[in-house]
Amino acid sequence: MLVAHEVANHLRAPLEFVLIRRLLTPEGPGSQVCAVSVAGSIVIDEKLPPRPEVPSTPLEYFIEDAVAGLKQRQELCRGGRPPFGVTGKTVVLVDCGIHTAMTMQAAIHGVRMMQPKKIIAAVPVASIDGLKRVEGIVDEIVCVTAAERFGHTGLWYRDFSRPGEQEISKFLYNR
Repeated sequence: MLVAHEVANHLRAPLEFVLIRRLLTPEGPGSQVCAVSVAGSIVIDEKLPPRPEVPSTPLEYFIEDAVAGLKQRQELCRGGRPPFGVTGKTVVLVDCGIHTAMTMQAAIHGVRMMQPKKIIAAVPVASIDGLKRVEGIVDEIVCVTAAERFGHTGLWYRDFSRPGEQEISKFLYNR
């Protein structure tokens, strides 16, 4: 969020956020099924079977709780601010870095469901493999530094602390 806030300030563009909740890893490590909050809407990965009106299995209860938690976090982060729609607009999707690309892929998929005009992925740092996984699913990608030997994204920052919901809400309002 901190990197996105800086980019939005530089571009003098509105700031919106995407929240991701990983739900399952059906094929094991390296696979994921997610629920994504995009501009006030929850998008559930289509790999997940339709959710019943009333959950009855442990998996259905888990997914229901996870989606409810994502909605609650979205409301806390938004702090009463209405969502900024992305339909028909160019979206610059900013993350602090791309390592495996799983988070960026989930965010792109969620944003794509909102039918933007164009998606540009922007990161200060990425692994070369991660960039390759993202290049084919966005209209454009901007990356300051790409590295073969990447490690964890946090290794590229002096301070890799993440903002809480209240801080995210302040970023959205202080535009």
